[in-house]
Amino acid sequence: MTDGLNGRSVIVTGAGSGIGRAAALAFAARGDRVVVADLDTDAAAAVVKEMERAGGTAVTVAGDLGEQSVVDQVASTAVERFGGVDVLVNNAGIMDRMSAVADVSDAEWERVLRVNLTAPFLLTRAVLPHMLAAGRGAIVNTASEAGLRGSAAGAAYTASKHGVVGLTKNLAVMYRKQGIRANAICPGGTATAITVDADRTAHGPATIGPYFVNLGRMSRPEEQAAVIVFLASDAASNVNGAIIPVDDAWSAV
Repeated sequence: MTDGLNGRSVIVTGAGSGIGRAAALAFAARGDRVVVADLDTDAAAAVVKEMERAGGTAVTVAGDLGEQSVVDQVASTAVERFGGVDVLVNNAGIMDRMSAVADVSDAEWERVLRVNLTAPFLLTRAVLPHMLAAGRGAIVNTASEAGLRGSAAGAAYTASKHGVVGLTKNLAVMYRKQGIRANAICPGGTATAITVDADRTAHGPATIGPYFVNLGRMSRPEEQAAVIVFLASDAASNVNGAIIPVDDAWSAV
């Protein structure tokens, strides 16, 4: 398959499972060289082995992307091993406890915002000099249905994903003249390993629970990954600043 991606240097975060894993495998299948970044060392290594068995080229970087040292390692690995950074997929994320504002602890708020919003900012900032030097680059962020509405998650997760949407749009405007595109997908319900540690009787989960009746069908990670790969490809060369629901029309209800 030829789609303008082949041989490029790609970073995918949260690539040890779910949407990130599916995206990493899809990029590799097109001939791209992939940095598989994930908190789970064993999961990341397993994905790299899977890619290598299929003839792909990949390397893993394990660690917490909320830490600047890990972010620097991810960026430098792509540059040193693959010659630069052509595509960045900020996919890593965690759920909150569906907590309403009055029930959100400082720890829950700070951790969710750190992983879901600050980490994508840090990694984008780290790779931008390399993209600017090359005069091109594609950034694809994984936002969420919770980035489009207030009834899909708790306060912390909702705020973090609205932040991802804003970050994406700002990047698109700021760097479009430098050949860099930034877009985001907003997954609806997707069959991944992410779990929600929530007390269903608490105010937050009890309040937003009824809104999930319009969720639509559960998607496969590969369906989300297909849109990520498209947005990173030359086929989407004039798509910039787009926030695309991949949710079986949940956002349209």
